Amino acid sequence: MSGTAPIGRGPSATARAGAAGAGRWVILMVLCVSLLLVAVDATVLHVAVPAVTEDLRPSGVELLWIVDSYPLLCAALLILFGTLGDRVGRRRVLLLGYALFGVASAFAAFAPTPEVLIGARALLGVGGAMIMPATLSILRTVFPDRQERAMAIGIWTAVAAVGAATGPVLGGFLIENFWWGSVFLINIPLMAVILPLGRWLLPESRGDVDGPWDVLGALMAAAGILGVVLGVKRLGVGHPPLEPATLGPMALGAALLILFVRRQRRRPHPLINMRMFATATFSTAVGCIVLAMLALVGLELIAIQYLQLILGLGPMETGLRLLPLTFAAMAAGAMGSAVLRWTGPRRMVCGGFVLTAGAVLLLTLMGQQDRPLLLTVGFVLLGFGLQTTLFAAYESMLSEAPAEYAGGAAAIGETSYQLGAGMGIALLGSVMNAAYAPAVQSLSGVPASAASAAAHSLGGAYQVAERLGGAAGELLRATARQSFVHGLHVTLLVSAGLLLLGALAALRLPGRMDHEAADQALVDGPAELCPRPRRPSEAAVVAPAVLPDRSASAR
Repeated sequence: MSGTAPIGRGPSATARAGAAGAGRWVILMVLCVSLLLVAVDATVLHVAVPAVTEDLRPSGVELLWIVDSYPLLCAALLILFGTLGDRVGRRRVLLLGYALFGVASAFAAFAPTPEVLIGARALLGVGGAMIMPATLSILRTVFPDRQERAMAIGIWTAVAAVGAATGPVLGGFLIENFWWGSVFLINIPLMAVILPLGRWLLPESRGDVDGPWDVLGALMAAAGILGVVLGVKRLGVGHPPLEPATLGPMALGAALLILFVRRQRRRPHPLINMRMFATATFSTAVGCIVLAMLALVGLELIAIQYLQLILGLGPMETGLRLLPLTFAAMAAGAMGSAVLRWTGPRRMVCGGFVLTAGAVLLLTLMGQQDRPLLLTVGFVLLGFGLQTTLFAAYESMLSEAPAEYAGGAAAIGETSYQLGAGMGIALLGSVMNAAYAPAVQSLSGVPASAASAAAHSLGGAYQVAERLGGAAGELLRATARQSFVHGLHVTLLVSAGLLLLGALAALRLPGRMDHEAADQALVDGPAELCPRPRRPSEAAVVAPAVLPDRSASAR
């Protein structure tokens, strides 16, 4: 069996021993609040960009790094800190992440220059990378029973969706009533509360993995993911794929990740047990997370543009229109555990993908006129379907992973989440641009230079049309609106096709939750994934309350 540190370690052994009873739900609440802050921070700045631009006057490149430094660093460092937590203690890494997140928020809120804000956002990304995998791996330890863990993961994934969707609404409210730094300032009092609370309540755990931490391997993984994510993000904003600044980071990142995988396979004590990917459940669950996030983030970005540029809604109204998606995700998370027990992972993930594809096809009925009921129904189905998919995929992935590699497995899941989000913006954004641009570029009666400038985006087309004025400006504006809606429909159809492919891929998942296999694995240990001699004293050092669930899913 894999060992974990006794949960009685630390300032209050009695309080932390509550993980064996009702206290584990209090622990879940603490983990969810910390995850909520990280998720909100990923999107809260989007609506503050105009105010930041007006106050700090950043260049175009500086503004890009103000927005992107947080998600880039966070994605790149997930595996590094997830595996570090397995070695030195997940609670320790989480608490350090809390402290760094609070300090970085203070620097960001009062940043006097763009350079300071970029640096503060980068530190926020480091703190987020320390927090995200630690929350999921601690959850894996605190909830050894698979059914209870399924309920906890449902709540956890719903909180992540709520945070991402709440960011623009909260940001819009703060910007309208305060200054742009307030979007960061709200983190400080929350971190001041959650840091001592987490130190008091959260159990310490670490993977029972012998051997030193592979520092070189962790840095290779971080640099590789950073290169790939950077290249994907550049594709998402319209840079050509063969441009050196796009192709170079992607190629270098891919090469480093290949070397990282080869290195882990050769090492006797790897950071991540690559044999996990040989199991159909683990690899399929990771792929489903990527596909689900690809659809969610890409569609959410396009929906925001549609609501603001076609329907003319403000930032606050746009955020409120997206709330049905959030509420549906919360409902799916709350029901997830019961649905998973009833249907099993395979049908739940397949059903979630099919429901999401149906919602996307329904949204193709959107036009240039506002149809609130259609949008509400579409967003509800979209939120419920995607949250159902993400919940079942995360639960299957985490249950398949040995507990000693929980931090690494959680980091893989979160990295898949981030990569899927970046790929969604790049892929669906490219489809949207390809469908939108031709009609605008070939428009007769408008100067070629103006048409070419308008072909980059609908917002740019509005600016060009305003400068032109007269009949040519009106023609360009009307054509750009019509082309955008056409591009939206094409993008939705492509997205529906990808979601149905995800439903087919999910057929490799197990048909049911195998509790008997989990019980047997508690006795036998994960010999099929990480064979090693068992020490006679292991049973004595593992608290019964945190015995890992080794569920080898039914196939």
